[in-house]
Amino acid sequence: MTSPIPTPGSNSGDAFSPGPYSDGPPPEALEIEYPDLTHFGLEELGRAAWITVVLVAAAAIAVIRWPVSWLAKRRRFTVALAEGVVKGFEALGPTFVKLGQFMASSPGVFPPVLADACLRLLDGVPPVPAHKARRTVERDLGGSIAELFRSFDDVPLSAASVAQVHACVLPDGREAVVKVQRPEIRRRMRVDLRVAYTGAALLERFFEFFRIANATAVVRDLNDLTAQELNSAAEALRQEHFRDNLYVFGDNPHVMVPEIFWSHCGPRVICMERVRGTPVGRIMSNGLATVDSELQLRRGVKVWLEAVVLHGPFHGDVHAGNLWELDDGRVGFLDFGIVGELPEEWRDVLREMFRASLFDGDYTEAARRIRMLGITEGTTLGDKLIGLQLRKLFEPVLGRGAGRLDLSRLVASLVETGRRWGVATPEELVLFGKQLGYFERYSATLAPDWILGRDLFLFRNILPDEVAGAALARNITLPD
Repeated sequence: MTSPIPTPGSNSGDAFSPGPYSDGPPPEALEIEYPDLTHFGLEELGRAAWITVVLVAAAAIAVIRWPVSWLAKRRRFTVALAEGVVKGFEALGPTFVKLGQFMASSPGVFPPVLADACLRLLDGVPPVPAHKARRTVERDLGGSIAELFRSFDDVPLSAASVAQVHACVLPDGREAVVKVQRPEIRRRMRVDLRVAYTGAALLERFFEFFRIANATAVVRDLNDLTAQELNSAAEALRQEHFRDNLYVFGDNPHVMVPEIFWSHCGPRVICMERVRGTPVGRIMSNGLATVDSELQLRRGVKVWLEAVVLHGPFHGDVHAGNLWELDDGRVGFLDFGIVGELPEEWRDVLREMFRASLFDGDYTEAARRIRMLGITEGTTLGDKLIGLQLRKLFEPVLGRGAGRLDLSRLVASLVETGRRWGVATPEELVLFGKQLGYFERYSATLAPDWILGRDLFLFRNILPDEVAGAALARNITLPD
């Protein structure tokens, strides 16, 4: 359903007074609140009881139904049980959907059978009623829907765990979408995460598996990521910065990020340019890949790597719904709720790792830069031997066909290397590895023989002199 277009002389969008962020968000709007997970009151107690009932019931139903599914489809018991748990997550709402999405994006951390079952949670969740979304928009922007928009579609284009997206047309005729947070989502997720944290602590106390998996750290990470996503102003600003960085080298014309329309943004609302296209996930599942799909993927990875190594802030959630092939032929990056940023020193390390992978296989300089960070005090190895360890760590990812990557081994190696050196693995580096895992999945379908760590095109702006010389020597013309 689309709201009617106001007639001339009516209380139309022309009367709209710009929203609270028309000149950009103020500093205080960008402050991210991280709730205390240790508080546990009556509300948390009641919610904990309900969560227990739902998960036990979902698991019990899966167990009861398993013999039938085994006879019909030879479905393993663990698969059926994992699918039952995921159904429980769906019934419990946005926080547990988000937890499932976190599991799906971390296949090297959680049991593969559970991570695979959680993949379906990436497709979205049921939307909230349109009148509630409208009320949120009106309260944030200080006007009625008729004043704010020329038209507003009540049926959302998509719905996720934290927010849903509605198509609209601004008063000046620009097509846009509005990303609206779910009502009461902050309170609901705060309570659920406190319950999950207390439950994780209890599981760690009684079961070795959960101690090894560091279940409480998983909930803390989820709490941090959720706090970032719930700050709409910070998300919109991150998106704008990523968009600005796209074109600083005068290239990347085939990649885009939607423009933010600050006049229609608020504490729980983001308004941006509308794009039309097909998510990568739908291309893969429906067999819609074209002859240009490999080139489009390479263009997207190039922009993402430039953000990681050169600009700092990088997209930290490139799952199959956030990377699109647009109708006009461009690649689109959507949803900047999660963004990582490596310290400049670590960006230098990555640049040296890519240089070694791309040209000579010598990681000694990367090792020297790591030693300069002061984090190798736990080892007596010299730069050469540390370099060999780095080569062993990264070559399986950067030097093999993208369809044969092994993210679980990469993440395990990152953690193990950090343990050997007596330091914790940088959180942003693990986030970087997770995104490589997404590209691994896309590559297996769209470009199975493409080798990320051997593609000069990806590093044209990261290592300009070396790439230009190598392209000339090999008589290679890089795409635009």
